[in-house]
Amino acid sequence: MTQVTLGRTGLTVNKNGFGALPIQRVSRDEAACLLQKALDHGIDFFDTARAYTDSEEKIGYALSGRRDQFVLATKTPSQTVEGFWDDLHTSLKNLNTDYVDLLQFHNPAVCPRPGDGSGLYEAMLEARAQGKIRFIGLTNHRLAVAREAMESGLYDTIQFPFCYLAAPEEIRLVQDCGRENVGFISMKALSGGLITSSAAAYAFQARYPNALPIWGIQRERELDEFLSYIHNPPALTPELQAVIDHDSGELAGDFCRGCGYCLPCPAQIDIPNCARMSLLLRRAPAEGSLTPEWREKMARIDQCLHCGQCAGRCPYGLDTPELLRRNYEDYKTFLK
Repeated sequence: MTQVTLGRTGLTVNKNGFGALPIQRVSRDEAACLLQKALDHGIDFFDTARAYTDSEEKIGYALSGRRDQFVLATKTPSQTVEGFWDDLHTSLKNLNTDYVDLLQFHNPAVCPRPGDGSGLYEAMLEARAQGKIRFIGLTNHRLAVAREAMESGLYDTIQFPFCYLAAPEEIRLVQDCGRENVGFISMKALSGGLITSSAAAYAFQARYPNALPIWGIQRERELDEFLSYIHNPPALTPELQAVIDHDSGELAGDFCRGCGYCLPCPAQIDIPNCARMSLLLRRAPAEGSLTPEWREKMARIDQCLHCGQCAGRCPYGLDTPELLRRNYEDYKTFLK
């Protein structure tokens, strides 16, 4: 059984974290079955967020009676002190607990610091002093913000997208977190669903002993895959390396990571999925993307207002309207 220690926190957990964003999409009882099975079989790190609708409530419903058996992390997107306290009190109520192990600033545009005028970091310190949180973290999709947080010495953990499609500077961030004794949590270890080999994804993460991948799970078969890796972790065989090499070539360049920070769209375009449609068509059975529902969703691209909001919000600097246009043109070739 492989474990990861999250830097100076000393929190040591199985190298399989449960990403609880997808359990928004299933019923409370279905979510409870997944969460309880995960904990029963060795997963002991659960990551959620105030912004994930009822995810916190489902964790509280399923696991509150076993609070001493797992590490619990959540996030606040608030940009005000008042909102911070509202979020924290709501999270504690939803999670049915009086503390969380790790509270993270959720993808802030800048790195909160003491004395920056926002009062946010000071609120974190006060929450820790009150015993409502144990450690302070930050999540981000912007490399510069994540690196600043890591170098500041203010944060116990950094959560950042990390998978086998990572660029060299992203790999350096993981390595530097290890050197600075800052915990590193790998979000989007399957690149938002574009990586289809969980074995290859796990084998890659195993190369970085300080990285804790959190897998987004909403189906029992997905959970069973990751549970199987607890006692039989995949090795980076030539076959799995070939998968990584193939995907790295196919997914090189500008592509949508599916983070969703471009939303909401005033034209009601499902940007995270529509902007990745060409890849989805070629990496999964195409029939699922050619249904009447998906044809209608893709047709909305023609209603794009070219307002620029999506491109302005994209942490990867993508020309989102152009990416949508190219994906729709490609999509239409599959309809002929």
